[in-house]
Amino acid sequence: MLSSGGDGDGRVSVSLSELLALRARVARVALPTRESRVASAGQQSSRLYGRGMDYAESRAYQPGDDVRRLDWRLTARSGKLHTKLFQEEREGRVLVLLDTHASMRFGTRSRFKSVQAARAAAMAAWLAVRAGERIGAVAFGERTHILRPQGGTRGALAFCGALADRSAGAEGRSESLSEALLRAGRLVRSAGRVLLISDGLSCDDLARGRLLDLRRHADIGVLIVGDVLELATAPVGRYPLEHDGVRREVVLQAERQRREFQQALGAGQARLAALAQALGLRQRTIDTVVDPLDAVVGLLGASGQR
Repeated sequence: MLSSGGDGDGRVSVSLSELLALRARVARVALPTRESRVASAGQQSSRLYGRGMDYAESRAYQPGDDVRRLDWRLTARSGKLHTKLFQEEREGRVLVLLDTHASMRFGTRSRFKSVQAARAAAMAAWLAVRAGERIGAVAFGERTHILRPQGGTRGALAFCGALADRSAGAEGRSESLSEALLRAGRLVRSAGRVLLISDGLSCDDLARGRLLDLRRHADIGVLIVGDVLELATAPVGRYPLEHDGVRREVVLQAERQRREFQQALGAGQARLAALAQALGLRQRTIDTVVDPLDAVVGLLGASGQR
């Protein structure tokens, strides 16, 4: 996952040159203001206990507080125990959870879902560079690589190279979203922001609890990628489809038949969208034709906005 493995065609395999060129595209977009307690880009504040950090405020003592952090002056004045809270500046981290299941290698317009997902992920990387943040990735599905967060242009280049790597993965391997979140473990929880990019077919029942736990540690955005046939009812017509080298033609005529066809193809997207809505996570749905930049900027925008 760390070398380019050649350049793809940008349609069925991702083009490294296109991923690198997206930097200029991202550089021109106006970014929303994110909440921060520090002025410098790429720095996020959190209230932690510790020495050698900036004092933030004091609050009433709670069982389990470190007695070394007691605010003795306020305690003496109020007659009640108070604990000091300190503010630590941490470099921001963006982690992309990228779906690499075989279902992502499908598309009837412009490009495969996998290529569109890679384009969106690369945009997230270049956005992180602009914000002075580190960018990392966890691939799940046929590929199960982990790219630990790295900063600056070097980090984004490594990230794009990983996206464009076309070396063979474990063909046919299936990994649920909950399994991926469990495997990522501490790396996911250490990120300030997480962007999940998937077509939703890997979304399972256990993912709900794991995403709920992750939401306590990070700001989560969900980018749902679908083909136009998965997202909208197809017009009347004949549709040639190919799978595992076998080519078939699907004839769609009656409205009910076309609606059921769309619902069957788009079951994954609908399931993931419903879960994100139930958990109050920011979400966007894109097809394989649109420019994903607006969706990515919206998902990695101001913290706390849904």
